[in-house]
Amino acid sequence: MRNHIVWDWNGTLFHDMEAVLGASNAAFAAIGVGPMTMQEYREQYEIPIPRFYERLLGRMPSRAEWLRLDDAFHDRYRELSAVCGLTEGVRELLSDWQEAGHSQSLLSMYAHDKLVPLVDAFGLTGSFLRVDGRSGPSGGQKGEQLARHLAALGERVDPARTVLIGDAADDALAAIGAGAHAVLYTGGSHTREKLEPVGVPVVDTLAEAVELAGRLTF
Repeated sequence: MRNHIVWDWNGTLFHDMEAVLGASNAAFAAIGVGPMTMQEYREQYEIPIPRFYERLLGRMPSRAEWLRLDDAFHDRYRELSAVCGLTEGVRELLSDWQEAGHSQSLLSMYAHDKLVPLVDAFGLTGSFLRVDGRSGPSGGQKGEQLARHLAALGERVDPARTVLIGDAADDALAAIGAGAHAVLYTGGSHTREKLEPVGVPVVDTLAEAVELAGRLTF
């Protein structure tokens, strides 16, 4: 049987951490919080995002504050992400995985109507059985979205032979909840120290993640 990878987008296939940091600092400024360095961000970031803001403020943001944060983040992210590219080696990894007879799909918490044209602009749409972005409000978790994604893939994919490759602890928790495997990548939103306690393999390159997905012995 073939193995299947569910790829995360932001911080994994799409190398956008500089844009994420710049947009986050713009959001912080909207509610009077000072900027972070990349290291500080990666050490403190967590999902769901409102909990991340709660830690910074010492309290849960009000509805009005959350809307200001969210709007400021997305406005600045649209500007900064326009110059971001794919993580090094992504095209070759996607192509080699397909040529080996396996399958892959894309699941992101980025808004679906923005994700689809972006993936298409990079010429990657044909690499995936399915591309799903977020359809509801921002700030949620990936578990329910992954369950819907796998259900839509149906019999083409066996969760027991599926590996979610992402950059956040939430990716691994979603995979475990769906009966799938996970590999976490340190090049995105979290440091290795934040990822290792989840208890799934943590790697420094996407090539290592794909190699593990091919073996499914971890």
